[in-house]
Amino acid sequence: MSTVAANETQMVIITGMSGAGKTVAIQSFEDLGFFCVDNLPPTLLPKFLELMKDSGNKMNKVALVMDLRGREFFEHLFKALDDLAETSWVTPKILFLDADDSTLVRRYKETRRSHPLAPSGLPMEGIKLERELLEELKGRAQLIYKTSDMKPRELREKILVEFSANKQTLFTVNVMSFGFKHGLPIDADLVFDVRFLPNPHYIEHMRPKTGLDDEVAKYVLKWNETNKFLEKVTDLLAFMLPHYKREGKAQLVIAIGCTGGQHRSVALTEYLANHFKNDYNTRITHRDIERRKQTT
Repeated sequence: MSTVAANETQMVIITGMSGAGKTVAIQSFEDLGFFCVDNLPPTLLPKFLELMKDSGNKMNKVALVMDLRGREFFEHLFKALDDLAETSWVTPKILFLDADDSTLVRRYKETRRSHPLAPSGLPMEGIKLERELLEELKGRAQLIYKTSDMKPRELREKILVEFSANKQTLFTVNVMSFGFKHGLPIDADLVFDVRFLPNPHYIEHMRPKTGLDDEVAKYVLKWNETNKFLEKVTDLLAFMLPHYKREGKAQLVIAIGCTGGQHRSVALTEYLANHFKNDYNTRITHRDIERRKQTT
């Protein structure tokens, strides 16, 4: 597995055959927190390095896709790589993605795309020319992934294992409270409606409080139906979360909704996040908890 000194900037240059998985690769690096640029012309690499250096260590993990879509600039790539190798503050690594010819042809047929080096010809013509142009670059790569027999999920997992500093925090469970009267959260993967539970809103002295207050949380959690709900939902999530993680998902957003997003959903969001925090990297979001303050 890759290791990088804490004071160095990690740079990965993603290149290789068209159709070999560069889109999946750059998305995987984004999930790892890398600053990503797709199709950077090699002539702009020195200027990009200056921006990185001036960022004050804010861009310490960078992934760049460089391929033959910018072939008019490609002759400059080797000089840029030589200059990059001489820098003391950045750790460059070339990731070359490859696949056999039959796999690449099949992928082009499935997507109905033409090869960038043979836009009006046969895909095989472009593939052969691309192999010739990339031969020297492939020889300089530190990592070569053959994706012929890889599913996108498998390529993603391979990249996560190779470049993750801490594999245990790759999968994040974000538990969110919200109020249905303010609309469904568009980024939710799973939504649970808890409006059937007893509502502290109708108890006058609890109304101005939220589910973060101990009194409100105890009220929400004391009911048999609440305990039954939590028993069932925690059992369901305990089954589902490992499968989401195995599928290569970077995060799962679980939304818990009540009427206004103040009491029941907040208390249950806190409970669920706390329940799973020992097994997963968990985050809590209370989307609508401040809305009442804004309207009063």
